[in-house]
Amino acid sequence: MKKNLVSFELDLANLPPLTDEQKAELEALAAMPDEAIDYSDIPPLTDEFWDNAVRGRFYRPTKTSTTVRIDSDVLAWLRSQGRGYQTRINAILRREMLSALKKG
Repeated sequence: MKKNLVSFELDLANLPPLTDEQKAELEALAAMPDEAIDYSDIPPLTDEFWDNAVRGRFYRPTKTSTTVRIDSDVLAWLRSQGRGYQTRINAILRREMLSALKKG
């Protein structure tokens, strides 16, 4: 069975304007008191849930292809450790970035 996949990119900085119907729905929701909202299909969030919560669990950063000039001995060392040297380069750079941001 052939699947048709439709995709498009959405520019979050330049969203399409809301329709009058969408504006009316948002106004009606904003005017509704919290007690009138039906939460029956949403499980309660217990302390146990928050104890096991993980930030960014499903976050996958986008990858950008680039050209970087690296000293030959550094590249040889990274490659000598086996497959995945580009992933190791990224991990090293991310560790340094996070360290610098903490010092920030």
